[in-house]
Amino acid sequence: MSFKIYNTMSRTEEELVPLEPDHVRIYTCGPTVYHYAHIGNYRAYMFEDLLRRWLKYKGFKVTQVQNLTDVDDKTIRGAIENNLPLSEFTQKYKDAFFDDLKTLNIEPAEFYPAATDCIPEMIALIKTLFEKGLAYKSDDGSVYFPIDKFPAYGKLARLDREGMRAGARVAQDEYDKENAADFALWKAYDEKDGDVFWDSPWGRGRPGWHIECSAMSMKYLGETFDLHTGGIDNIFPHHEDEIAQSEGASGKLYSKYWMHCAHLQVEGKKMSKSLGNFYTLREILDKGYTGREIRYELIATHYRQSLNFTFDSLHANRAALARLDEFYAKLKERGRGGDAASTAELPAWAVEMQTKFEAALDSDLNIAGALGALFDGVHEGNKHIGSMDAKTAGAVLSLWKKLDTVLGFLEPPDIVAPPDIVALAEARAAAKQEKNFVEADRLRNAIAAAGWIVQDTPAGPKLKKN
Repeated sequence: MSFKIYNTMSRTEEELVPLEPDHVRIYTCGPTVYHYAHIGNYRAYMFEDLLRRWLKYKGFKVTQVQNLTDVDDKTIRGAIENNLPLSEFTQKYKDAFFDDLKTLNIEPAEFYPAATDCIPEMIALIKTLFEKGLAYKSDDGSVYFPIDKFPAYGKLARLDREGMRAGARVAQDEYDKENAADFALWKAYDEKDGDVFWDSPWGRGRPGWHIECSAMSMKYLGETFDLHTGGIDNIFPHHEDEIAQSEGASGKLYSKYWMHCAHLQVEGKKMSKSLGNFYTLREILDKGYTGREIRYELIATHYRQSLNFTFDSLHANRAALARLDEFYAKLKERGRGGDAASTAELPAWAVEMQTKFEAALDSDLNIAGALGALFDGVHEGNKHIGSMDAKTAGAVLSLWKKLDTVLGFLEPPDIVAPPDIVALAEARAAAKQEKNFVEADRLRNAIAAAGWIVQDTPAGPKLKKN
């Protein structure tokens, strides 16, 4: 079955056909490491993780590059304000980013180039643009890209070419649509940059934000690759400028497909510090939620729909995950003693679940349809679990684990009860054995107060995190 995606460039759904058979090369806009990444950032990274996992599920080899923007207006300002070298200031947030990826079970990309490690490639690319007549040096020593000399400028964002102010310049890294103008490829050294600068043929300075991604993507993926992803806020100016300078330099198509995810809102409002609804991942974790619950929240809305992040929804996810965990536990219990590598046939309800799950994700990552198929399958599976033999349960378990290679939250983490809780459970079992039910109830309540549930099973008491 073919995999169709919504290509931002064409504004239509297209079958994803990689340039090299069975190998998809992806460039992903990564974090600007001037602060801890917020949940809006992770909404984008989660969509890209689902995309990556689905491609691998379908048998594609994936080469993904995700950049780390460690030199731009924000990182330089942060380093100076904290009186730290740029590398030391950004390293803290690079480390935090990788820790967050593990917390959210986001698969690592193949390459994580930092902008500061690729300055020679950026200088070489700007040299090529000069040779093509697509770069000029301004009076202050900065280098700009002349958008009027690239007729295709604006094709991704569908900008009005007539309304562009050819010859006007924009020095800052981020700007609004109304400011479409020549953009900086290289910024001449300014005292505000402190000790952040590199030598170049045009003088001392640093790269503009946009040239960084073009140089890094070309270094690892070549002049043309399959798929570029990011948030819709990257379409203009960042991705538009990437296209102009990359295609202007190479004369080739930059990326065959483009995919962008919609914004994340918090409690129905745009996330902002002024509204008090701006959250980093760490702040959500500090409120008692798990990475698994947050992953579910960020993945469960289609990537092209605005996601309304709410704490009520996060809380509801606990119930949804508990339902999945309960079914998984029943499967493991029924499959106990069976052959883990059993080739038993899947029951009809499981086949239907898998078929619908795959069809949904093949349609532009329709995650709502995929989750609907999953929960319908759980509903049907619960009807048959009592009569399921060990081999059949093993086959369904294998499917469950296969689907989890895509979703990344189906298998519950192994949480081992601490020794003091185990001791309480053992004391409770002894009290029940002695028919001291008052003491048994007291111990059960003590276990519950510590955040655990004790369940009596034929194999003895089982502890489960509440």
